[in-house]
Amino acid sequence: MHEALIHVCGLVAYDGTDYHGFQLQSGVSTIQGALEAAVEMVTGTQARVIGSGRTDRGVHARGQVIAMRVPWRHAVQSLQRALNAHLPASIAVRQFQLAPSGFHPRFSAIDRIYRYTLYDWSGTEDRAAPRYSPLTDRFALYVPHVLDLQAMQTAVDQLIGEHDFATFGQPTQGESTVRHLYTATWQVVTTTIASGIASEVVATNSYPGRCLLFTVCATGFLRQMVRNLVSVSLAVGRGDWSVEKVKRILEACDRSQCAPPAPANGLVLESVSYPADLILWKE
Repeated sequence: MHEALIHVCGLVAYDGTDYHGFQLQSGVSTIQGALEAAVEMVTGTQARVIGSGRTDRGVHARGQVIAMRVPWRHAVQSLQRALNAHLPASIAVRQFQLAPSGFHPRFSAIDRIYRYTLYDWSGTEDRAAPRYSPLTDRFALYVPHVLDLQAMQTAVDQLIGEHDFATFGQPTQGESTVRHLYTATWQVVTTTIASGIASEVVATNSYPGRCLLFTVCATGFLRQMVRNLVSVSLAVGRGDWSVEKVKRILEACDRSQCAPPAPANGLVLESVSYPADLILWKE
């Protein structure tokens, strides 16, 4: 007699540095692959782990949402503990519960928040700008330039609203490149979690320089869209592009006009929001 399946969902955090993205791929390490391997070790059966989004190679997550149907007759929290015991140290199930009726991690979502962390060189210290930043490079981009934060914010302000973002990425599914961008904010942070995941706090005047955080919220994102928003912001911040050029390339809907995407190491999937009638965990 087969054991009954339960539908569970949870929050997952991971350091994506050594993985080829979330989605399962043959012959390479992925987050989904590691999760499904842990599920098989714990339950003795193969189960598909569905995620809220397919983060790219090297991208991290604090609030990736997953769901799966597995045979389990004990408390849900004991399943969470068992999975964490079989997962590598770079992946952790943060929250776990029975999934609400009709819940799907991707299709039930109403918006997503990503954050990108970078350090720029403020130019005020009496020392030379470092070429590298070994203490932050795994989870943040270091830019050895003084960036114009106000110009960067003005540039992304032009992108708020519903637009065709074909210049900034490719669709993850289907053909539509229209997305609604709710917020896009650049800010200097006085303290930050260096990795977006770890617990240590790093002051803005610490090595290698000023810490900048880009927070963006939308209904959904095209492939590499957030990293392209960052790269365009950096082009403006360095003075290579004018603010007006950003509006022109948006209207062109031409992927070739965008700057190359910023490196993945600074990007974290922060959270995914769902309708209030889906009873999920509260952060």
